[in-house]
Amino acid sequence: MVLRLGHRIVRDARASSHLFLAARALGADGVIYTGQRDRTIEATIHEVTQAWGGPFEVTHRPQAADVLQEWKTGGGALIHLSMYGLPLLTVVDAIRASPADKLIVVGGAKVPRSVFAAADWNVAVTSQPHSEISALSLFLHELFEGRELVKSFDGAELRVVPQARGKKILRRLGSRRGRDTGHDGAV
Repeated sequence: MVLRLGHRIVRDARASSHLFLAARALGADGVIYTGQRDRTIEATIHEVTQAWGGPFEVTHRPQAADVLQEWKTGGGALIHLSMYGLPLLTVVDAIRASPADKLIVVGGAKVPRSVFAAADWNVAVTSQPHSEISALSLFLHELFEGRELVKSFDGAELRVVPQARGKKILRRLGSRRGRDTGHDGAV
């Protein structure tokens, strides 16, 4: 699960949307976000999950502190992605080995000191300025050891058929998304 801190509708809509899409595509079960509630982004991610498969949930919570407290109380581990943490490659094996459910925390605006203190791991994907989208993507890639690149998604109405040139998308028979392809419906 991913926790996105401090979403601001006007300033962060595109970045948060990209973060949520990357989280979904690269193996996270869902995203909890704090800050301003954005029903548009929730609807967009729901539509993507309907079309391309899931499961994936987007949940808004008013206070990050409540989410962090509940996660820790439930026995989960907090992984905070920050350029100030320990290098990813030195801690990813320990994170992967932990049996605890994992909450990957990514910031937006200034991250409160309490997040650094609550984290089981403060992880630096790199110690250079970069986006939370790139940090999350690289972290998930290392956490899942590349297996996320071949993940299948349940209930997909659409599926890309890999090919060297051109674009081919299969639509499941009975799909509400455009016309049926006439294929057997295996998506």
